[in-house]
Amino acid sequence: MTEVLVPVARLVRWVDNFAHRHGHTELTVADGALTGRAADGSTFTARLPFETAYAGPAAPGAFAAAVAVPDRWGIVLARKGGFAVARLAGEKMVEHKVGQRHVQGRTKAGGQSQQRFARRRDNQARQAYEAAAEHAARILGGAAMPLVTGGDHAAVDEVLADPRLHGLTVTAPWLPVPDPRRAVLESAIADARSVRIDVVNA
Repeated sequence: MTEVLVPVARLVRWVDNFAHRHGHTELTVADGALTGRAADGSTFTARLPFETAYAGPAAPGAFAAAVAVPDRWGIVLARKGGFAVARLAGEKMVEHKVGQRHVQGRTKAGGQSQQRFARRRDNQARQAYEAAAEHAARILGGAAMPLVTGGDHAAVDEVLADPRLHGLTVTAPWLPVPDPRRAVLESAIADARSVRIDVVNA
């Protein structure tokens, strides 16, 4: 199974292309998703962003029209090398912060040197997570809103452990992004608003 993220503006064409590649495709709505089964046995399951359930007609145009972006939502991306936090109103980015932190690379030295490097790396990573949490608390506050996350699971968990962020509701998709930069953040925001499609090729 392959997961693809399709911008809403391209969804109808994506479904048409799926049918062109795999043959006549029967569309149905099940479990809050639009599903398709092609003549060759290939299938897809499309889900609205922000885990919104779909209950409309089995038509790609109607499904695309049902895509809605929350009035308030946030995004947190974190890796050992940096973080990105943004608060959004619909499709507009209201406030954001991107930061990099130096975390020392691994060393081939053994014994006490290796342990010393490991402790230094852990301290640097912890400081990076604390900085990310501080900015997330400032930008996102304690308001209840959907939150899309990505980067490194352990890093994001460390950031979200801050009690000031407990009002946020983490929602799909998880975004496996590289070290966050401004361009990475902008791409992640676009991916968060996209339709998630699981494809199984026969």
